[in-house]
This record gives sequence, C-alpha cells and structure tokens, in this order.
Amino acid sequence: MHKYKELTVWKKSVELAVDVYKIAEEFPKEELYSLVSQVKRCAVSVSSNIAEGAGRNSSGEFVHFLGISNGSSSELETQLIIANRLGYIKNEALDTIVKKINEVQNMTFKLQQTIKNNN
Repeated sequence: MHKYKELTVWKKSVELAVDVYKIAEEFPKEELYSLVSQVKRCAVSVSSNIAEGAGRNSSGEFVHFLGISNGSSSELETQLIIANRLGYIKNEALDTIVKKINEVQNMTFKLQQTIKNNN
C-alpha cells in the first residue's frame, strides 16, 4: 500500500478538482444537472482513482487505477473544451486548466512507468 497523501500527483489532482469546481460555478444554471455535474465528477475521479489505486494490494492494481485516473483527466479535458466552445469558459481559463490537466497526466504516466519498471 502506498501513502497517496504524500504523492505530488495526488496533491496536484486535488488542486485541479478545486479549480474545476470554481470554474463550473460560472456555468449556466441550466447545465447544473448535465455538464456541471459531469465535469465535477470527472475532476474528483482523477484524484480519487490515484488514492484508490494506492490503497490496493498490488503495484499492478495501482498502475491500473492510475490508468483510470488518466482516462478521467482526458474526459475532463474534453468536457472543458466543449464548455469553452459553448462559451461557458473563456480561452484563457481553458488554457490555464488544460496546462494543469496535462501536468497531472504527465505525472500520472511517469508514476505508472516507474511502478512498472520497479516490478
């Protein structure tokens, strides 16, 4: 079992979720139960899957959940791009959040590779 709270990637992904929640507050109210809900679930899923994988019994399971986390971050990025095209997010805000998503994705991928290489 890994100590997920000590992982920089987990900390960054929690910060990402907080940032996404703040951005989603600006979406139109009619999106509350659709795009807002979906964006928030994806954002929380990124850090949650890192934590769940770290708490599993094997390194292989951890790698698997890191992959799920990466999938959630790609889904999140896609939804934010859609929100931008709908006019819910300004280009600058999208660029900033996408950089954070990409940073988390890169860190997650590197952690996966490190775990795989150590087994």
